[in-house]
Order: sequence, then C-alpha cells, then structure tokens
Amino acid sequence: MGWFSGFVVFLVIWWIVFFMALPFGAKSLHEMGEESGPGHAQSAPIKPRLWLKAAIVTVIALVLWGIVYYVNVTDLISFHTSTPL
Repeated sequence: MGWFSGFVVFLVIWWIVFFMALPFGAKSLHEMGEESGPGHAQSAPIKPRLWLKAAIVTVIALVLWGIVYYVNVTDLISFHTSTPL
C-alpha cells in the first residue's frame, strides 16, 4: 500500500466512523423540552461536542487503519489479482 492509497483508506475509515459517532450524546431542543427561536430547527443538537468526537474518531480510525494495513502487508487477504486484465 502506497502512502496515497493508505491516506485515502484512512480518510474513508475516518468519515465512516465519524458519521457513526455523530448521534452519540446529542440532545436536541425537543428532547430537552425547550423552545427554539425563529430559524432554528427543533432537532438541532444543543451541544454536539464535535471536537471531542473528532478526536475520539481519529484514535479509532488509526486503530482500524492499522488493522487494514497489517492485513494488507501480511497478505492475510490478498487484494491483488493473479491474472492481468
């Protein structure tokens, strides 16, 4: 795996895990029983804590990327075709 493909794999893993982590701990105005002002959605989270989630997701993505890298380097699962196209 080259550096560019490794970076792309990391970005894909990061975004997938980030979208999975977004709903955790998010409380909306509707759930808290508060009214929103004009132009604000009732479903918008009060404190989304995006920086904390991004930091946690980065650590998780690094671990998952390490597993993918290990599988690729040791050829536990071969991603290469044996016959040319």
